[in-house]
Amino acid sequence: MFPGRFSMMDVNPRYVVERDNALQRIQHDLWPLDEIDPKKEKFPCCLVWTPLPVVSWLAPFVGHVGICREDGTVVDFSGSNMINVGNLSYGAVARYYQLDRRQCCFPPNLAGHTCKQGYQHAEFGTAVSWDDALHSSMCSFEHRNFNPFTCNDHSFVANCLNRLSYGGSMNWNMVNVGVLVLSKGQWVNSLSILRSFMPFIVMVCFGLLMVGWQFLIGISSFFLLVAGWYILATYCFNNLDEY
Repeated sequence: MFPGRFSMMDVNPRYVVERDNALQRIQHDLWPLDEIDPKKEKFPCCLVWTPLPVVSWLAPFVGHVGICREDGTVVDFSGSNMINVGNLSYGAVARYYQLDRRQCCFPPNLAGHTCKQGYQHAEFGTAVSWDDALHSSMCSFEHRNFNPFTCNDHSFVANCLNRLSYGGSMNWNMVNVGVLVLSKGQWVNSLSILRSFMPFIVMVCFGLLMVGWQFLIGISSFFLLVAGWYILATYCFNNLDEY
């Protein structure tokens, strides 16, 4: 052996393990996020939602969803081969839900997965950071055709969450993304609530005045039709590769 040189046999295995653990901790060190600022449309690591014109007038639970970078910039899939950056395509953010980056899996290698679906996650596509996952999904969806029922804004967000293996899950889709935002999302302000529900209330009042109680039957049927179609499209026609 040359002076001052060590063979691999001379290296303490304990040191190697401690070094790898230290490198992994450094790589996964998460810097603090900026505060959420609705006035500047900055929602760091948040899912964001806004009502859709016309559609949300009849079904207020239906809306447009986006996801935000670590600096708070909004990103959404707004049309065929079209990724919108900076704000939501259909209006200001009405509801948001901030995600926890500690629930993401950022593996440095195949053995470094913190989620239980290591091989599935690696095959789908991993990321080394939150923004890296969003960038990869953006590159994928900018070459996809938009379909309101099978490949839409919810699909884009689900793809991002699957790439992050958020919550240890690789089963994010249109339905559970929508349920997450609607069940846990916070309203930006009172005006957002009014903007989301006032058109629906006006439509219901007008329908009752002009048609009567039959209008409620009709609009309830519309609710069931929309919800049923999305569930059918998600669990029967799509698969994980499309997310």
